[in-house]
Amino acid sequence: MEAFWWLFAIVLMALGLIGTVIPIVPGTTIILAAAVVHRVALGADRSLGMSALIAMLVLTLVTYAIDAAAGYLGAKRFGATKWGLIGGAAGALLGLFFGLLGLFVGPVIGAIAGELIGGKEVMKAGRAGWGTFLGALAGVVAVMKASSPRPSSRAQARDPVVKALR
Repeated sequence: MEAFWWLFAIVLMALGLIGTVIPIVPGTTIILAAAVVHRVALGADRSLGMSALIAMLVLTLVTYAIDAAAGYLGAKRFGATKWGLIGGAAGALLGLFFGLLGLFVGPVIGAIAGELIGGKEVMKAGRAGWGTFLGALAGVVAVMKASSPRPSSRAQARDPVVKALR
């Protein structure tokens, strides 16, 4: 049975690593889930320490905060009012319960609904939704860029492409 849990945790970790490259897969959440499964299945003495799990939880929350802030900034840039921002936040929370699609569509629908409730016309509400989408997309790109491995300066010094660009 122990081999099953090891295999399950490894598969989850692999999916999480894929998720750090593919924007629609919540990589940090899957990696955190893999660590928790590993800890619960194998016990505290043979798995990650509690401080490592807490650090992973904090990093996961930071990635969600970056995504939310990017969506907020995108909506604000495209003229969203406080109603659109409140709707976008509510849509993001509700979207969590609808899987991957809900994470992207929820804030957009929420921002549009909030703007419509606030009395904006459909085109302006749609503009706020578009801004929310673009902001969320920028947040995903920022998180992906921050989590991608970078070559060391030594490796860059040996790289012929980097030398040619200098």
